[in-house]
Amino acid sequence: MINEETVFDDNIDDEIDIKISNCFDLDNPKSFFLFAGAGSGKTRSLVKALERIIISRGDKLRLHGKQIGVITYTNNACDEIKSRLQNNPIFRVSTIHSFIGYLICYYHFDIREFLRNNLTEDIRELESKPSKSGTKTEINRLTKLASKKERLIELGNIKKFIYNPNSNNTEYNALSHTEVIKIGTYFLLNKPLMRKILITKFPILLIDESQDTNKGLVEVLIDIQQEYNKEFTLGLFGDTMQRIYGDGKPDMEGILPTDWEKYDKIMNHRSQSRIIELINKLRADVDSRKQKARSDKSGGIVRFFAVQSKDDKQAIEIDIMKKMANITGDNGWTALDSVKSLILEHHMAAYRLGFGEMFDALYSSDELKTDILKGTLSEINIFSDIALPILEAFKQGDKFAIASIVRKHSIIFKKSERINYKDGIKQHIEHENHVIEKLCKSYSDNPDITFGEVLEILNEGNFSIPKRYKPFLLRNLQEQIKNDIFEDEPEISNDTFNCLENFLKTKFSQIKEYVAYISEKSRFITHQGVKGLEFPRVMIIIDDSETRGTLFSYDKLYGTKSMSETDIKNEFEGKETSIDRARRLFYVICSRAKESLAIVAYSNTPYVLKEKVLGKGWFAEHEIEVIG
Repeated sequence: MINEETVFDDNIDDEIDIKISNCFDLDNPKSFFLFAGAGSGKTRSLVKALERIIISRGDKLRLHGKQIGVITYTNNACDEIKSRLQNNPIFRVSTIHSFIGYLICYYHFDIREFLRNNLTEDIRELESKPSKSGTKTEINRLTKLASKKERLIELGNIKKFIYNPNSNNTEYNALSHTEVIKIGTYFLLNKPLMRKILITKFPILLIDESQDTNKGLVEVLIDIQQEYNKEFTLGLFGDTMQRIYGDGKPDMEGILPTDWEKYDKIMNHRSQSRIIELINKLRADVDSRKQKARSDKSGGIVRFFAVQSKDDKQAIEIDIMKKMANITGDNGWTALDSVKSLILEHHMAAYRLGFGEMFDALYSSDELKTDILKGTLSEINIFSDIALPILEAFKQGDKFAIASIVRKHSIIFKKSERINYKDGIKQHIEHENHVIEKLCKSYSDNPDITFGEVLEILNEGNFSIPKRYKPFLLRNLQEQIKNDIFEDEPEISNDTFNCLENFLKTKFSQIKEYVAYISEKSRFITHQGVKGLEFPRVMIIIDDSETRGTLFSYDKLYGTKSMSETDIKNEFEGKETSIDRARRLFYVICSRAKESLAIVAYSNTPYVLKEKVLGKGWFAEHEIEVIG
């Protein structure tokens, strides 16, 4: 029996790929919006169109030193597209922050003036709105005021600004991620020369996930396209139902110029038809768009588990995986590494995987949190890149591997430092071996050894210790401060100091699971971080009681919790609510599944949850099970 969501013309969208490539005629450019829902083969369409450009217009672009700009959502997406295009230099594939950073990187004087004016206005506004002394609001105001005044003073000493899209940018002359977008948008809006530079260098600019691209920037780019519509092609790829960030454009299609081409892809090549039927129902309250399944994908399993909230959630989730194995007949559900579990916030994964204490200690610092999630925090990397590999090799009895790790990371083997160790090198190596033996023995004797204890052992060797750890390693701290030992060291804020101190008190054994998580080798990934990915088996874990924010509310979406006064006010005024945001996020995560999908929703009233969800019409009664 063929599901009504299935069509036999699996290649029905192929003609759209041809139409898109026709828009890239440099003599008669056309701009377009491509609606590309979940699993529609958007990246495939993009790459095919770009490959046609290489054949038809590549020589002309190279001759005039021009490139095609391709803006994607993540670094992983950039790498995938670059690989498919064989790293052809005619394309500049980057994230939006990298692209704008590239555009503005040489205009240091203009950047300084923008920041000066912006900071002056922010300071004026903060000074005009004092609140009650001693309140959290007033403390936050004063903290922001002091920070902005300090930044304003620093501007006079900055000759060159820097920006790294993959770091926290904590250097005094570094631009933040937010500043780069603000500056780029302002320059493109107010500086005709910058607009001309953009369209001259990039006569074709394509933006993936345009619904989550900064709305002010998108609006400016559309204005530029209208101003230079004979010279500049702007192509937007997206799906408003998959907008999950607040600074994106909510009504993308509503602002498009009338002379733009508009294309819709209706096929979903990723999922089985039952999953497509579900996501079609989820978006029915938003728009009338429906996707179709391939003719060879007329199956799929979906289950909703309403679970009584308990402490042993990991055990419950493993039991549900066993249930799914029985329901689907797919033994892949019994293997943890074969199921991708989607959680709303990182700390939910951290505690399920066993590195919650170290994660919470560090993630509470605004200065550290970005690098923690990217795996680029040097204060962690000394443990993940040196201590952990050494101990893993020790367990395997692999002395060669241990020697390789030491040779790679010990200062005595670095060319720049050899002159300092040329005398007595044998003694230095023997000492290094002694430190390694001490580390391995200490861990064997005490598996609960802390990060701080491991750090003290590493500090006895010749490894490069992150500078922010110096205060924790000096025995007579007050005396060292008195003698200005830190004169050339970067300042460390009280907040960061406290976070690092708490981190060093936690168990070192957490590092292994942390490394697996940030390397995307664990079974967990966040709801927001899963966009663009797909998996055969997906378990969605929903637990509003574990969330630490109010942006999303699945309880309100399901109807087990009433709308707040703010939600009611926003709905009346036509603004989005926490329900709207939750619905879109729910759509995104459900659409990641290729074969089977299990939704695990924790509730204090699971039977009420079942009735509410059943009333939505998303699931059949046999697809909903109450546990607990």
